[in-house]
Amino acid sequence: MYRLTIRSYILLLLSCLLPIAAQAQLKATPFSILEERQRGGNHFTQGLYFDGQRWWESSGLYRRSWLAEYTDPSEKPVRRKWLPGRLFAEGLTVLGDKLYLLTYKAGELHIYNASNLQHLEVKQYNGEGWGLTSDGESLIMSNGSNKLTYRDPDTFEVKRQLKVHGAGEVWSNLNELEFAEGLIWANIWQDSRIIAIDPISGQVRGAVDLNRLNPDVRKHPDTVANGIAWDKKRNGLWVTGKFWKQLYLIRPEGLGFRKRAAQ
Repeated sequence: MYRLTIRSYILLLLSCLLPIAAQAQLKATPFSILEERQRGGNHFTQGLYFDGQRWWESSGLYRRSWLAEYTDPSEKPVRRKWLPGRLFAEGLTVLGDKLYLLTYKAGELHIYNASNLQHLEVKQYNGEGWGLTSDGESLIMSNGSNKLTYRDPDTFEVKRQLKVHGAGEVWSNLNELEFAEGLIWANIWQDSRIIAIDPISGQVRGAVDLNRLNPDVRKHPDTVANGIAWDKKRNGLWVTGKFWKQLYLIRPEGLGFRKRAAQ
């Protein structure tokens, strides 16, 4: 009788927890494609930023890394800076009149004048650099783990760390970042999804699966989705990937993005 009671209790508990676990699983957020632009397929895209008029992009790999500015990413760059061969370019962001560029393993943050890509200074940091964005006050950095680091834009000193969690998954390999509509969007290395992260709690609020946009039907490990840029005026996100020949302007259904009224 006692054993039967315990068994019944366990079954009742499981029956209560299963629906909660099912609800915790992250469902892909639908999105619409607003525009597609063609470009060369030799971009090992690490960082992407759009201010409404100009674009900046960083492309990685040793002895092949560069930083470029465009007025149209489907055309040749207005200007391009090649990095020394010892450096592997990673994520970038623009805050005020400065552009900030991470490096992979060198522990160097390179700071440029955003208007002409004049190199200004270098800041040091420990560990690897992957993605970079800004909430308008702090720089927010990823290093391939499940943590995001808020840093002071003047000193690059650590202000706080944010653990990314929730939605029924264990998160890691957080890569390129973009701050849009009050959320931090992140690429995940070797994952076709971009996720939306609450900047206060670190809770994952949603995900958009870009798998159908990947032009490589063979799914080579290098042709992963990477690169997110907020287009505030057009109410969407520009997304691309390493060695992709396309950029797509997408609009997720929700997660801060509003539907346009019918014309």
